[in-house]
Amino acid sequence: MKRPRGKQNLKLFIVNLILILICFITFIPILYAFSVSINEQNSLLGSDFSFIPGRVTIENYRRVFTEEPVLMWFRNSLILAISTVVISLGTGIPAAYIFSRRRFPGRSAILQLLILLYAFPSLLSMTALYKLLSPMGLINTRTGLIIVYTGTMAVFALWNMKGYFDTIPVEIEESAMIDGAGPVRIVCRIVLPLAKPTIAVTAMMVLIYVWNEYIFAINFMTGESSYTLAAGLYSLQANETSGSWPVFSAASLVVSLPILVIFFAMQRNMASGLTSGGVKG
Repeated sequence: MKRPRGKQNLKLFIVNLILILICFITFIPILYAFSVSINEQNSLLGSDFSFIPGRVTIENYRRVFTEEPVLMWFRNSLILAISTVVISLGTGIPAAYIFSRRRFPGRSAILQLLILLYAFPSLLSMTALYKLLSPMGLINTRTGLIIVYTGTMAVFALWNMKGYFDTIPVEIEESAMIDGAGPVRIVCRIVLPLAKPTIAVTAMMVLIYVWNEYIFAINFMTGESSYTLAAGLYSLQANETSGSWPVFSAASLVVSLPILVIFFAMQRNMASGLTSGGVKG
């Protein structure tokens, strides 16, 4: 009995060691960006580069907030992210619940069509979306970008939450109906509280997508005043002759902090929301 247990502990130790090594390797780019951000010299690669700069400075972080319109980009990204999350969840939750609980003609065909459309990269529709939104005056507006983002993430929200709704026993709702609860009360008081993990995960995934997306942002929005954080960061290094890698690295770390804070705050719901949402289709 002791030998198998010793082998199990050894395997567990090796697995943990490998995972720690992988975490360290993935952490290297962050350390590298932080080292560049506090480096007084405008250098990215060089024979004399070191993770511990010879001259440490926080001037690059000051320049991020004083010389670059990062706060304005942050406001634009925040408006787009909140609007997309609210609309995607507002349409995705009722649709996911209906597709999970109701059986109606064309249900399977609609679900298959939605997953087929979502399988294609949204980049393929950029030209069509531009020609569609341009006559309506929605180019270079937040409304146009919100429509593009919502059209992409609403399908993801539907499928991700439908899988979780499928795991909630129907008997719970039937018991509530016997006690006299109506459909709206059942959904609001019973189903939604049970579905908090998948709602949190879906909101987080939508938020990350909008926060990091820059291809539509740089093509549908013009001018620094309308840039998002991702598009603004891209513009900092668009001109290689005048770009500052330390400022770019500092800005990259600063704009990543809100997502990290939200991720760790919602980490408790991440595991159950991701795994349970993919159990049943």
